[in-house]
Amino acid sequence: MARNQRAETEYKQPPEVNNAGGKQRTIGIELEFSGISLEDTERLVRDVLDGETVDETAAARTIKSSLGEFKVELDWDYLKRKAKEEGGEADGLSEDSWINHLSKAAAWLVPIEIVCPPIEFDQLQQLDPLIRALQQSDAKGTSESMIAAYGTHINPEIPKLDAPTLHAYLQAYSLLQWWLVEAHHVNNTRKLSPFIDLYPEEYVLEILKQDKPDMDQLMDDYLEFNPSRNRALDMLPLLCEINKERVRAAVEDKKIKSRPTFHYRLPDCRIDDPDWSLAREWNIWWQVEKLAYDHDKRTELCEKFISAKRPLIGVSRNRWVEEINTWLDQE
Repeated sequence: MARNQRAETEYKQPPEVNNAGGKQRTIGIELEFSGISLEDTERLVRDVLDGETVDETAAARTIKSSLGEFKVELDWDYLKRKAKEEGGEADGLSEDSWINHLSKAAAWLVPIEIVCPPIEFDQLQQLDPLIRALQQSDAKGTSESMIAAYGTHINPEIPKLDAPTLHAYLQAYSLLQWWLVEAHHVNNTRKLSPFIDLYPEEYVLEILKQDKPDMDQLMDDYLEFNPSRNRALDMLPLLCEINKERVRAAVEDKKIKSRPTFHYRLPDCRIDDPDWSLAREWNIWWQVEKLAYDHDKRTELCEKFISAKRPLIGVSRNRWVEEINTWLDQE
């Protein structure tokens, strides 16, 4: 895929569009960037979405719109905590309050994050005007930061919260994870960061060998090999939704929040690239959705991956990416 291709605008629909309750699945989006202040970002979101600010501190804003509540915040937990300690409401802080000054300065040092509410799949295009407005602002994306590793987080709701569905997605992602890095053109700084580590090959082989594991087995294996939020596909929020106590016992991290969604953190946020689009990043993840619901192809690829393992050196990453590209070209 060429990096500077024309921005994609069509969001591909997944094979399974409904959740277990028969309602359309939702997807949450998180965007990290810098270059514009918290106040300017708030104003941009409010104007584009015709929204209303309903809550604010020196470090965060909440904008209510027809799509739901959007949160705009400085991605600095310490700053947010201090803002609440010093009065909670930004209006309640004195003009000379250190937290206000620090908040304004931090806009150029730490990421601004826009956290979108869960949106139904067929409504995703309603986020495009917001993306375009950010592109036309002074917002800076991944390539501008050598330390922050700005990303786009995609959080699709799982269709069913059961072992067969979870296993299918884990297999599909594990088969595609090396290809996904190439398809997203992940920035080298983010590749080297600890935030988007891939699943270790030992875990991939384990999950691909399994036929019909139960939920206990899936949780045991994941927590053994991936006891960290720092994964390109972080499953801890979803596993916490299934069994919070079990996850908390294995991973001491207060940031883990229960939700029935995948937490996909691999894509960059290239908000300063006019050819970049949210649709493009989603359509790459869509290949995981597609493979999860193609049992025959998934089984075939599992067998090929396992057979490709070589003594001591494992599976050739480059050759496997070529294998996936060949399969996709034949689709």
